[in-house]
Amino acid sequence: MSTIETRNLTKFYGETRGIEDLNLAVEEGEVFGFLGPNGAGKTTTIRTLLGFIAPTAGGATVLGRDVRDERALIEAKRRVGYLPSDPGFDEETTGARFLDYQASLKGDARRGELLDLFDAPTDRKIGALSRGNKQKLAIVQAFMHDPDLVIMDEPTSGLDPLMQERFYDFIQAERERGKTIFFSSHILSEVRKVCDRVGIIRDGRLVTTEDVETLLDRSGKRVRVNVEESVDPADFDIAGVHDLSLDGEVRFTFTGEYDALIDHLSAFHIVDLDVEEAPLDEVFMRFYGGEAHA
Repeated sequence: MSTIETRNLTKFYGETRGIEDLNLAVEEGEVFGFLGPNGAGKTTTIRTLLGFIAPTAGGATVLGRDVRDERALIEAKRRVGYLPSDPGFDEETTGARFLDYQASLKGDARRGELLDLFDAPTDRKIGALSRGNKQKLAIVQAFMHDPDLVIMDEPTSGLDPLMQERFYDFIQAERERGKTIFFSSHILSEVRKVCDRVGIIRDGRLVTTEDVETLLDRSGKRVRVNVEESVDPADFDIAGVHDLSLDGEVRFTFTGEYDALIDHLSAFHIVDLDVEEAPLDEVFMRFYGGEAHA
């Protein structure tokens, strides 16, 4: 049985589509990335799964409980951790009192361990904390009762790069412990670090679900190269070159065979070469734009 399963899950706000005919399954013990640009429907999906808003049509289960059955979902949520994209703190209370309250609701078997790991401050009022320290406090509350499933919406928002890496290591360790993680993101590199599979959503519709390596193979690389010679578009008319630009330097996105690209570049006198992951928006436009608007 899947930890999360949706069946034609749909939510409209009046005439505006939040999500429509969403079908996905998250298996026990996997880290599943829910990937999409801002406004794609990620938060609507999460809020529907947790029973915060009711679906317009279709259905879903979380830990085997129907999200439309309030009593059953409450029972399931005892084993669920939740990290919203913008945690609603009482900013006049301290971190310690906030966690005490959370502990009274769901337990705190791992509180001390997590506070040490993420160095979350608890002695000051939450309103006086930085965005990153608030996020660390939110991460602690999501995991401190040792849930079977954790649902997170943009979990690394506000964290500095070192703390992000610590968080990624922690997620990998949780997967090894058999925990199921579902989190939304718009950052491809983040998903690459920790996810087993991804679902990609655009304009409220799921356009693909695939393993991370397949996604990366399809997304390609952004290439920037400076050469001594004068070049024209015909010089880079090879398989896998997209969005070619010759504005002072040669720039393109490449989805072909890298050996073929290296062989091709060897014919030029290269002054500088840079290769990086294609931005997420380019991945959507190139591979899923037509599908998403079909």
